[in-house]
Amino acid sequence: MPQQDDEPPTRRSDARRNRERILEVALAELTHSPAVALSTIAKKAGVGQGTFYRNFPDRESLILEVYRFEVQQVFEAARHLIDVRPPEQALREWLDRLAQYASAKAGLADAMREATRAPATPARWGHAPVTAAIELLLEANEEAGTIRPGVTPDDFLLAIAGLWQIGTRDDAHERAQRLFDLVTDGLRAGAPGARHDENG
Repeated sequence: MPQQDDEPPTRRSDARRNRERILEVALAELTHSPAVALSTIAKKAGVGQGTFYRNFPDRESLILEVYRFEVQQVFEAARHLIDVRPPEQALREWLDRLAQYASAKAGLADAMREATRAPATPARWGHAPVTAAIELLLEANEEAGTIRPGVTPDDFLLAIAGLWQIGTRDDAHERAQRLFDLVTDGLRAGAPGARHDENG
């Protein structure tokens, strides 16, 4: 039977917060500058070099974990929004979160290529958490009658495919908003809730 971790809970909690803080800072810094020094990330995260390297022994391990961390945050955002917002509003707010992810992913691309020396490496991780988030949101909206029935995660991803072409342009936010308006208007067309509203 594996030996249980006897580290005090407070210390484990501190270690978890340190790790998450490093990842948050690394995401922002690497998105802005793929060549940022690891010592800069550690300093801005408020941790010592020892703590930093215990979590991330090299640049590649940090960058790959930043990518996984960001994808997971996209999924967690969907779960949270479903709990606190009406389904239609949750979907629209989540799309804004997805746009942030797309921008970060574009900014991280150079750092990822440099670290892995293999452009196809990120594809191995896939987008399972993103697809799962979309599935949660679509199911909630279909049950509420706020979107047309039968829309699949694949349908949705195809509809918003243009998001990945926007990148980090100065007008990226406005372009993403126009795309999302078109997509959500299309999802509402034929929704049971829309028919009830029209019929009074």
